[in-house]
Amino acid sequence: MKNIISNAISKKDIMESISSAPNKDEKIIKSAVHRNSQLTKPVGALGRLEELAIWYCGWRQDPKALIKNPQVIVFAGNHGVASLGVSAFPQEVTAQMVINFERQGAAINQLCEVAGATLKVHSLELDKPTNDFTKGAALSSDEFETALLVGWNSVDNAADLLVVGEMGIGNTTSAAALACGLFGGVAEDWVGRGTGVTDEGLILKVSVVKDGLKANEAALSNPLEVLRCLGGREMVAMVGAISRARSLRIPVILDGFICSTSAAVLEKYKPGFLDHCVAGHLSSEGAHSKVLKQLNKTPLIDLNLRLGEASGGTLAINIIKSALACHSGMATFEEAAVSGKS
Repeated sequence: MKNIISNAISKKDIMESISSAPNKDEKIIKSAVHRNSQLTKPVGALGRLEELAIWYCGWRQDPKALIKNPQVIVFAGNHGVASLGVSAFPQEVTAQMVINFERQGAAINQLCEVAGATLKVHSLELDKPTNDFTKGAALSSDEFETALLVGWNSVDNAADLLVVGEMGIGNTTSAAALACGLFGGVAEDWVGRGTGVTDEGLILKVSVVKDGLKANEAALSNPLEVLRCLGGREMVAMVGAISRARSLRIPVILDGFICSTSAAVLEKYKPGFLDHCVAGHLSSEGAHSKVLKQLNKTPLIDLNLRLGEASGGTLAINIIKSALACHSGMATFEEAAVSGKS
């Protein structure tokens, strides 16, 4: 596959990288399935942990894989529609939270420490919000490609598991518009309270999403154009990072509503592209469950989280670590001198 390192990444490059992306190793899958059948437990006794371990081994091309270098990336971007009053918080909170991340003061910092994950935070032109998508495209083609490249280049080649998340006041409105543009329905199906807007704020968000879809109607037939016209820089960067992870056979844990909706662009563009991804959690942002249903992904945990910043996905790291610890570390019946099923 072409190694994209130029600052002039194009949509043609994106299409090439997606179309030539590697698949999981079926030979390794068979080996992992066989190993699972020989471990000192009844087959199926560990439920989804067994499925997760086999899935992970197939992507890492190792029938006894372990996670040693998980990476978490948070992308931050500002949205032009925030000026319309769609969030309960002012736009300057995005930059303030980035500083908090850098000072180790946020929830994601603590969760990364527990999970043994490295955290990288990327701010994407916070002083230059996207255009108001109710009046046209949120991003120009150049801006879109720049954000995509940030995401692509942010992935550590040595990582063996990736979680991506976001920070951006107004981005639940963008994600709702994106979901509606990708999956159809009406704005009310996808709009939620985000940071906790009032009833009046919810009505406003619905109106903004409707206006955005109308203003960008010509883009709705192309998933990448839907993202460019209705998304934000942090959402585009997540798509770039998830694409890069697939090219490197790095499994990905999807975070909440905004991350999952952004990732859905890739699945709509090429069905099956998100096979290297699992859903880390179910957000309490109502439309998240609808997006996951569209992606046919069952979340690993449901703790009523709606924080974003990769928090739910990072919590799920230890679930996959545990799955692999059992799969790769347990003894087989023969090794343990335990009688197997007769």
